[in-house]
Amino acid sequence: MLAVIRDWYRRNFTDPQAVILAILLIAGFTVVLTVGDLLAPFLVAVILAYLLEGVVQAMERVGIPRLLAVAAVLIGFIVIGALLLFGLIPLLSQQVAQLLREVPDMISRGQSALMALPEQYPALFTEEQIRGVIASLHAEVADFGRAIVSVSLAQAFSVFAFFIYVVLVPLMVFFLLKDKERILRWAVSLLPERRELSSRVWDAVNVKIGNYVRGKVIEIIIVWAVSFVTFAFFGLNFSLLLSFLVGVSVIIPYIGAIAVTIPIALIAYFQWGFAAEFWWLLIAYQIIQILDGNVLVPVLFSEVVNLHPVAIIVAVLFFGGLWGVWGIFFAIPLATLVQVVLDTWPQVVAPPEEVEVAEEEVAEG
Repeated sequence: MLAVIRDWYRRNFTDPQAVILAILLIAGFTVVLTVGDLLAPFLVAVILAYLLEGVVQAMERVGIPRLLAVAAVLIGFIVIGALLLFGLIPLLSQQVAQLLREVPDMISRGQSALMALPEQYPALFTEEQIRGVIASLHAEVADFGRAIVSVSLAQAFSVFAFFIYVVLVPLMVFFLLKDKERILRWAVSLLPERRELSSRVWDAVNVKIGNYVRGKVIEIIIVWAVSFVTFAFFGLNFSLLLSFLVGVSVIIPYIGAIAVTIPIALIAYFQWGFAAEFWWLLIAYQIIQILDGNVLVPVLFSEVVNLHPVAIIVAVLFFGGLWGVWGIFFAIPLATLVQVVLDTWPQVVAPPEEVEVAEEEVAEG
């Protein structure tokens, strides 16, 4: 057993570069895990800097100075953000309030439909079973209502944090974009000289994360817009709110699409029943999901995501459990980081027989 452990150690940790990479990874995960909440504004700024860096570089390629490009891009982003904040959020809030007012009527109609099942299918359902299901649903709805109230109260106490984000995040984004090279040189100066393995991993992951962030934002906007046009065409109630949920759901691969299908199907059922509009809407929604997964995602992330679906789901569950929403959003880049490390590590670390020869030469010398 000791020999196996010794061989594993020699195979993976005898090269100083491997040790340096391991220390950096452990330190990074520890910092985010322990003080991630305190660093949340900085993480948001880094994400936005990744998102806007491509636009800044495009403006530089046509001859615009970087400082002017950064200022123009940031001003444009702030203007768009303000329009969304003061134009879109009130509309979403209005539809949420309207939906909450209609929930009791939906529950009553759903209860009536469930109570009719024992009469229609007496061999499959009994009245006692249906009453048990209704009691469970009432308990779930009550828990959900309490959760909504607690979230609302928590948000009421986070107004100060909101203003911190509004002021600090754009300021940090400006300096991250303006002084990008200086910040990178400073960060590199803190690392050991022998860092070829760490640099190789960083170069690969840096490109993938940047492309992923930009691609994911583009995917959200496209899916949201297409879903809104489709829902509005069918006249579905709460089209803006539901299409927003569909757009945001792409952050969580596979799981998000399944979860958001439930409210869409329920609202469509309470609006039309099992009429033709209900089935045509679900078919159109399914087409959107198919096009997103088989056309849009490969185009946007062909060079970023090369992971098996099982690995993606495990990454979403694992990192989401560790860091909540941020873990879910960065599940794929973090899984890609793990993949890059596993692919790169054996290329640098010396094989055990070479390590043994080196140790013998040192001992003889």
